[in-house]
Amino acid sequence: MSSVVVTRGLVKQYGRVRAVDGIDLDVRTGDVYGFLGANGSGKTTTVRMLLGLVLPTRGEVELLGERMPRAGRRVLPRVGALIEGPAHHRHLSGAANLALLDAAGPGGSRRTRRRRVAEVLDQVGLGGVGRRKVGAYSLGMRQRLGLAGALLRRPELLVLDEPTNGLDPQGISEVRELLLDLHRGGTTVFLSSHLLAEVEQLCSRVGVLDRGRLVLQDEMAHLTAPTGATVVDTPAPERVRAVLDGRVLSADGGRVVVRGADPAEVNALLVGAGVPVRGLALQRPTLEEVVLAAAGTSADRVERA
Repeated sequence: MSSVVVTRGLVKQYGRVRAVDGIDLDVRTGDVYGFLGANGSGKTTTVRMLLGLVLPTRGEVELLGERMPRAGRRVLPRVGALIEGPAHHRHLSGAANLALLDAAGPGGSRRTRRRRVAEVLDQVGLGGVGRRKVGAYSLGMRQRLGLAGALLRRPELLVLDEPTNGLDPQGISEVRELLLDLHRGGTTVFLSSHLLAEVEQLCSRVGVLDRGRLVLQDEMAHLTAPTGATVVDTPAPERVRAVLDGRVLSADGGRVVVRGADPAEVNALLVGAGVPVRGLALQRPTLEEVVLAAAGTSADRVERA
């Protein structure tokens, strides 16, 4: 599988502060890649270097197989981006803002501009208010408009930095479904976020940034794969311990973790011994547990929701 985002030894230094410290990203065609880290960990600086908005101190960046920023004129028309909240002309309508954005960028067809603006406004849920002045938009509506701007060229790669900022729970759910729909249509998504729940529900691969360093990069399915243990929900944890002596790994109230990756076998042993069982499941680490293990104590700034 080809890679659409590659960095090699990427460093960005501001005076004595190393905001990004030698990271090697690998985002592959078809990924929904979650770039996860606490606020201030270097995510936005990295995204800006990917798009050629900030020059690296050292290292290399490739987008869609070409070196950045040297190939920016060829590559950027194939990339949609939303970084640090969009900037809009408040006295113009949402549709007019998008038309200006399209006219300013390379490769936009004037003949199809009005149709494409209407389509992306509908996509992000602003079809009914596209003629309203942006000054009257809520923060969430402005965020949606920024996302619409990123979608104007039907990008092969969509780079988003905290795209659900300012959105209510319904808006977050709608953006999530939109991104999944775009992904099903062939768009590779690079999503920078500090929200664990957002990344966990959306992403197929994850990179974790901690104080400028990439401390983890792997498939979500691998990171949250079964551990080889079974979780037993029971009102009689002491009886589970008696029946499965030597196999109990931990017990917390009625939640008992036992060695063995076959819940049916564990259930048969317990029920056969008369132990009441309310439920069984394979033990899987949560993304939160994975991030905490990789990033250490600073991961408490990465939010669950």
